[in-house]
Order: sequence, then C-alpha cells, then structure tokens
Amino acid sequence: MGLESDILFEKTQKNYTSMRKDIHFVSADEAVRTVKSGDHVHLSSVASAPKVLIEALCRRGEAGELENVKIHHLHTEGQAPYTDPKFDGIFFHQGFFIGANVRKSVQSGYSDYIPVLLSETQKLYRCGALPCDVAMIQVCPPDKHGFVSLGTSVDATLAAIECAKTVIAVVNKYVPRAWGQAMIPMDKIDLFVEDNTPLLPAEFHAPNEIEEAIGKNCAELIEDGACLQMGIGAIPNAVLEQLDGHRDLGIHTEMFADGVLRLVEKGVINGARKGIDKGKIVSTFVMGSPLCYEFLDDNPMVAMMDVGYTNNPYNIARNPNTTAINSALQIDITGQVCADSLGTKFYSGAGGQVDFIYGASLSEGGKAIIAMPSCTKKGESKIAPALLSGAGVVTSRAHIHYLVTEHGAVDLYGKSLQERAKLIISVAHPDHRESLDMAAFERFGPHYRHFSL
Repeated sequence: MGLESDILFEKTQKNYTSMRKDIHFVSADEAVRTVKSGDHVHLSSVASAPKVLIEALCRRGEAGELENVKIHHLHTEGQAPYTDPKFDGIFFHQGFFIGANVRKSVQSGYSDYIPVLLSETQKLYRCGALPCDVAMIQVCPPDKHGFVSLGTSVDATLAAIECAKTVIAVVNKYVPRAWGQAMIPMDKIDLFVEDNTPLLPAEFHAPNEIEEAIGKNCAELIEDGACLQMGIGAIPNAVLEQLDGHRDLGIHTEMFADGVLRLVEKGVINGARKGIDKGKIVSTFVMGSPLCYEFLDDNPMVAMMDVGYTNNPYNIARNPNTTAINSALQIDITGQVCADSLGTKFYSGAGGQVDFIYGASLSEGGKAIIAMPSCTKKGESKIAPALLSGAGVVTSRAHIHYLVTEHGAVDLYGKSLQERAKLIISVAHPDHRESLDMAAFERFGPHYRHFSL
C-alpha cells in the first residue's frame, strides 16, 4: 500500500500488540453465525465496508442457511455480492443511497432504495423506523485506553451500533484512528474479527475542459472565510484547484477527499472564521487515497461526526458564509432539480443535497449552488423544459439559489418563473438555447417573448 500505510501500521502496532491479548478474536464465518433469517443487517460504509464479513455472510447464503435478510448501508466501495440475483429471497438490499455497485440490481428490482435525507439516515435506527439486528463495522486497532475508531465512516453507523442487538467489528490495521464521534469504547462491540485488508482507495480522473470551466465559475462565488461543503469527484476537485488564492476557508461537509489536503498544507483551509468547530474539518465520511487516510489518522484537526450532526441544516447554518456545491442529473426551466433518478430509473439518491442547500441558504452570507455540465456525454441538454417523466425532485424550485454550468453562473433566488427561465436558459449549451426558449414561450405565453432581464 506504500509508505503512508506502512507509517500508519507502525504507529498503531505497539498499542495493538499490548491490547491484542485482551481481545478474543473469532473467525468471520463464526461471527456471521449470529445473523438469523429475517434480520436487518447494517454495514459500515464507503471504504470501511467490512469485506471479510460480507464474504462470510454470502457463504452462509450460498449454503442455504438464511432467507429474507435485509441489508442496509450508505454507498459502499468495492463489490456488493449480496445483490447477485442468485441470492434472491436470501438477501434483500435496501440502501440509503444507490452507488455504482448496486445500481443495476436496484434498477432490475433485485435490490431496493429507501428514500431518505442523509441527515435522517441515523434517525431511521434511533427512532425505530428501521430495525437493526446486527451491525457489521470496521475499526482501527484499540489504543491504550481501550478505544477503537470507526475511521473513514461514522455516518449512520454510530446509530446502528447504539441500536443493534449484536455488533461485529473487523479490527484492521489500515483503518485510521479518526477523532470526533468516530471514537468508541471496545465494550460497545460483541464480536471481534481480525482482517488487515487495505482500504479501497477512490480513484478520480483529472477534470476535463468543461469541469475546469465549472470549477472556475463556482470558485468566483466563493468568498474568503467561506465554509465549504462539496462532494467527491471531478467537479469538486476542479473547484478546489481554483482556490489557492483564497484565505481562511473552512470545511463542514458530509465527505471529503484528497482535494482538500493541498489547501490545508498551503494554509488556505484553516477554519479560522467558522462559527462552530473553529479550526476543524468536520465530516462524516472520507473517501480518497491512502495519503488521505493517513491525513485522517490521529489528526485532531479533523472531527469525524455522526451524520445527524454534520448534515443538520441548523448546524450547517451556524457557520457564516457556508457555500454548498452539489450536482444534478437534470434541471427544468423553473428550477426543479432532479438528482436521484433518470426518469423512472433510480440512479443515486437524495443524499445530503437538501440538507446542505437548505443549511447554506440559512447561513449568514451563505450560498447554495447546483453545479453541473450543461449537456450529457451524448450531447443532450441537462436543462430541460420539464423533467423527464417519473423523475424525482430532490431540490425544489423554492430551494434553489445558484445554478452553475460551464457557461456561467446565475442567481435564481427571488426570481419569478419567467425571470428564472431566462436565467437558466442563459447558462444552457448554446445549441439548445433556442429550443428551450421556444418551450418557455409556449409555457408562459406571449409576454415571455417580450420579457427581458
């Protein structure tokens, strides 16, 4: 895994060796025998998905020992073998988000999706709307005080641990010792399994010309002292690459990756002007390279928190100048944002978009931004007269503020339907503006033709 992971191992090995004698490890196959037919099982998310337990659980499924086991999690990296059609009637995945590894299964009906705001995924467990019989998690080796860390993913996993009848933890030397609410005492765990499989790294391509243009247009809206939320991928990376000249930026987000590390090293991100958690990077999960996981390890600058904290709009709003940048699959000319489906085909999920769009709009000086390319890879306009039939509205026309494409940025807040139609069309791809303008004329009547901004 390289130098960074070796350093992480060396730093934890001494304490781990002294504590290991106090841990009774069982095999993964023995641990998953606690799962019964009809149980609800939670898996820790993203890079922390407990691969060895998933494989053992699937072996029980193949042996015909289980049926109707429901599996819940946010996005997980790597394979999701429990969604294979051969496990129909044995495992039923009901995720809080639709990642690439389960998308085909959800669209074919072998898996399902629970529509929920990311901030409320933890509430599903805590209020009892969703049972949790077994929580399968991954943690770092214990420290000298008997604490382990959830590392890269706290999200709804902390709530699952609190509510589960049985907690199974994979102890993995590659899990970083993250601070904040990621730290839990060993007595919260019922069964321990040892597995030192390196965490899966996230791979990102360099921003292309369109993504660079979107990044520049977003960066122009970001002021010194802003507190940022953005996702993971080419557009967030493109935005971060444009921020070298900024000062005193903060981070309060649901996730971050390698893009923030360079700005921390340069002193651009220091959290000096945050309203809460001053000086700290606040997140609920991390997905990046081994270098990113090393940055997270034993770093008091990073607070890994419960998703009910990071994504609470009222916590978000306590940071002045919160600037939230989220993306979309499609937007119509009135400002309705679809981010979870392509027509009736579910593609991702609500995620934290609504949490941060609303939180940023409540923040003093805050800016809520939807950023996306104006066209699909096939050249079809992502700005449409109306959303595709069956498409879900994640951010309503009443919530949207800024829309950014490679062709510019427009502020829709306080604008009427006809005003915003003109503005939205102005940042569409030039090849589609005439047809969109004609559709707006047909929708709003002859006055629209004479209407000017």
